[in-house]
Amino acid sequence: MKQRLRRISKIEELTYELKVRQAMSKRVISVSPNITINRLRTIMRDHEISGVPVLSRRRMIGIISMEDLIKCLMNREMDARVGTKMTRVVTSTFPDEPLVHTIYALERTGHGRLPVVDRQTGRLVGILTKGDIILCLLHKLEELYSLEERHRYQAGHLFDDLSGEDLRLNFASPIKPGDFKRAGVASSRLRQNLVKLGIPPDTVRRAAIAAYESEMNMVIYSKGGVMETRVERHRVVVEARDKGPGIPDIRRAMTPGYSTAPDWVRELGFGAGMGLPNIRQHSDHLSIKSEIGRYTNVTFEVRLP
Repeated sequence: MKQRLRRISKIEELTYELKVRQAMSKRVISVSPNITINRLRTIMRDHEISGVPVLSRRRMIGIISMEDLIKCLMNREMDARVGTKMTRVVTSTFPDEPLVHTIYALERTGHGRLPVVDRQTGRLVGILTKGDIILCLLHKLEELYSLEERHRYQAGHLFDDLSGEDLRLNFASPIKPGDFKRAGVASSRLRQNLVKLGIPPDTVRRAAIAAYESEMNMVIYSKGGVMETRVERHRVVVEARDKGPGIPDIRRAMTPGYSTAPDWVRELGFGAGMGLPNIRQHSDHLSIKSEIGRYTNVTFEVRLP
């Protein structure tokens, strides 16, 4: 039975494209572990915030929230030091991490904010709240609306103006292994090209998300490769070819949540085991060929309406 495709919203598409640095607040209110809870209450009230990172020598050592403050109020511990009441195990994110990963982290942990730390130095460089994410998405939607208005024509018109039985447009992007700072650039360019060609928005979103997952798989697992896109009269075809370890069990790799990503990749916020399942969900056809120790080729197509 043919799988029913889920319609992708513009906002969901943007969460794959945008990076944390585009949404985070750079002005961060922080506190020392040595101040009292009573002093913390004043700081949070004056700045109208519900949680703050705790820093020692410019490095984050914890976070304290409104919930922690309320507990201290109820237990009459207002003279206690912040360092004794803060949460020491903190979920954080990075400036170059895709926004979609931080949204998953906020949902998973139930936190209202995530500290943003530099990958190399570990120093706090920003804070990301749910409100920051909403504002960023609204601003980006406004920009894209103006762009799409300028390029609004049907892709079919482009091919109608050209002659030939087998017309197609091709473009390709190389993918470097382990390059998390540029992860998502190739799929973002693909999306931009499809928008300029006048491809219907829902088709663009599905192709862009599937392409992003393909790109991330190559960045995480392979020794590099290339992602090629072919636009035809009635479909968009993307082929991601890499050199790498191959996939030992393709059927198992298609199981949501199954991942062979090493711990250090998971600590960066990647390798959740949703790559191939997401590609299958957002495409009309998916083909995977792989040979252990040599390569993996992932080809998917998204049909034009």
